[in-house]
Amino acid sequence: MDVSISLMGIILFAPMMIAIVFSILLTSCRPILFSQVRVGKDGKRFVLKKFRTMTVECGTLSGALKPGSKRRTTTVGRLFRNSKLDELPQLWNVLIGDMLVVGPRPEVPSWVDIYPERWKNALSVKPGITDPASLAYSDEESILSRSSDPEKTYKETILPTKLGLDEL
Repeated sequence: MDVSISLMGIILFAPMMIAIVFSILLTSCRPILFSQVRVGKDGKRFVLKKFRTMTVECGTLSGALKPGSKRRTTTVGRLFRNSKLDELPQLWNVLIGDMLVVGPRPEVPSWVDIYPERWKNALSVKPGITDPASLAYSDEESILSRSSDPEKTYKETILPTKLGLDEL
């Protein structure tokens, strides 16, 4: 069912995705997609795709950005993030079997390593594009940007709450 939904989503949203590609090219440069290693089912790592919303600087494409960092977000990137349009390429991740439409959001390995025992439940299923935690924290970027220590806020408040929602 997820494969069918992702295929229909790719077809349905193709015109919008083409417009997003052109808007990124017109306002920024390549690459169009942002790729980042995430942890999936049973701890298997995979490459998650998103439309790039950040400026490109030498040596920064590794995906090692800190939570709440808004200073490098492009103007159109802000629009894509706020509307969640930057997530559309994850339909491809669903199509190839790395993800489901609904399931625990995949995280980068460094954050999974902080609470390995708490991740066991979330990592027992394929990750998804959306889940209750992503809905509860739809304004996560805003919360982190207001924090005096975004990394600490993510580590000690947001991530444990998200994991709690995955454990339900």
